[in-house]
Amino acid sequence: MTVTVPNPESASRDPGPTWDATLEEFTRYLRAERGLAARSVAAYRSDLAGLAEHAARSGVAGPGQLRLLHLRSWLALQSTRGRARSTLARRTSAARAFTSFLTERGLAESDAAAQLARPRPHRVLPAVLRQDQAEQLLDRSGEAAATAEPRALRDHAVLELLYATGIRVGELVGLDLDDLDLERRVVRVIGKGDKERSVPLGLPAERAVRRWLADGRPHLLGRHSGPALFLGSRGGRLDQRAVRTLVHERLAEVPDAADLGPHGLRHSAATHLLEGGADLRSVQELLGHATLATTQIYTHVSVERLKRAYDQAHPRA
Repeated sequence: MTVTVPNPESASRDPGPTWDATLEEFTRYLRAERGLAARSVAAYRSDLAGLAEHAARSGVAGPGQLRLLHLRSWLALQSTRGRARSTLARRTSAARAFTSFLTERGLAESDAAAQLARPRPHRVLPAVLRQDQAEQLLDRSGEAAATAEPRALRDHAVLELLYATGIRVGELVGLDLDDLDLERRVVRVIGKGDKERSVPLGLPAERAVRRWLADGRPHLLGRHSGPALFLGSRGGRLDQRAVRTLVHERLAEVPDAADLGPHGLRHSAATHLLEGGADLRSVQELLGHATLATTQIYTHVSVERLKRAYDQAHPRA
């Protein structure tokens, strides 16, 4: 994207590095130094491209000339267009990261977004399974795996591991064979920002994974299997879409269960841990949350479930 300079007053000053060059350098910084996932980098880049276009229309020749008023007018325009609070929050985060980067690299005299308030997104309580519904899901999966058909063994191991560990679907499909320590019943997970954590798993998950490794995986091995723990039908690493399809299809067989994806199993696992007496800090570690505030939403889920049960059962509710 080439940005023109419509404002004569701005043209009289050296605009510094171009938007294109600076955004490219910022993208490399997000990947190499911040370790952000490809989707996050793409979202930041898209947001900042929109900021660049808005700034150009306001007469800002280069990123080093950004000021707080430009950022506020950009976000105000997004708000008038009906953008969700979560979108505004993300774009504010992108702007803050970008202007901080400009200051650190000496590309701007001051951090234009230092005083930019971040809108709070509405917290929507996630849908979760009841514990009996999770048991039905895994029992039905186990019955299918009793046929010893390779895909059924894989699917059962996938569902058991998702629910036992609460890991993200991207973390699950990224697992390699040497990430498992089945003797200690621990799995090594590489999460957001390339942060590594160890997550325990229960006995049913361990048994399901062992059966998959012994009787299922050898039948799906192919030239491109490599060290991947879970394999697709063609022998390559299992992809996220296949896991999402699996979870939706299996939950459709459970009476009254919400239509959840793999992230719904993660929500369910976290909620059931807290309901079973796990402390919040331990659940934070298991889920790989950067802050405790992210994990606290599951305490609200538990309270809401308790209130619903009370309303349904108490004679004077």
